[in-house]
Amino acid sequence: MLVIWGRNNSVNVQKALWCCEEMGLPYRRIDAGGDFGVVNTPEYRKLNPNGLVPTIDDEGFMLWESNAVVRYLAGKHGHGGLAPSDPQSRALADQWMDWQISLFWPTFRVLFMGLVRTPEAERDHQAIENSRAKTAEALRIVDSQLASRAFLAGDTLTIGDIPMGCSIWRWMALPIERPKLPNVERWFNALTQRPAYKKVVMLPLS
Repeated sequence: MLVIWGRNNSVNVQKALWCCEEMGLPYRRIDAGGDFGVVNTPEYRKLNPNGLVPTIDDEGFMLWESNAVVRYLAGKHGHGGLAPSDPQSRALADQWMDWQISLFWPTFRVLFMGLVRTPEAERDHQAIENSRAKTAEALRIVDSQLASRAFLAGDTLTIGDIPMGCSIWRWMALPIERPKLPNVERWFNALTQRPAYKKVVMLPLS
């Protein structure tokens, strides 16, 4: 059985879990990272030298980096579904996966960490506000993309939606001012109706 190391409140671990749940792929999750520790042990560092989560063990095949994990699992088990068979659709899905990790998450992370994982007395409120404003601007790009399609890479859910879908839950759940982005809101509402998304992504922020 597939084994996934990582705590269930990690945005990157949730990418792998949501992918598995959408495909009905059995897995066993082992708590690691955050308060659970594990990741700095010699045994874990042999699996993932970065000491991060998630890491997967697929019958002896070890893999880390969350987007790589999602691509691998969908390519193996969800070809033509989560992993589009059409080259252009697949390229669009890859594009949005890369955009989430290269542009969106670094922009949003200051806001998320500042409001969720930093004690109020220690918060840098100017940095938090700057992050909120820049994240809102980044999401206008997503809103424009979703004006002509139901999901980021087309009319069906693909791997392209998974990284941003995990991120957008956090954006929507934070107690902040958000601009009106009707296409993002429609897409988010569609995600919230999916049992797999409800199960593994829509958890209390921590």
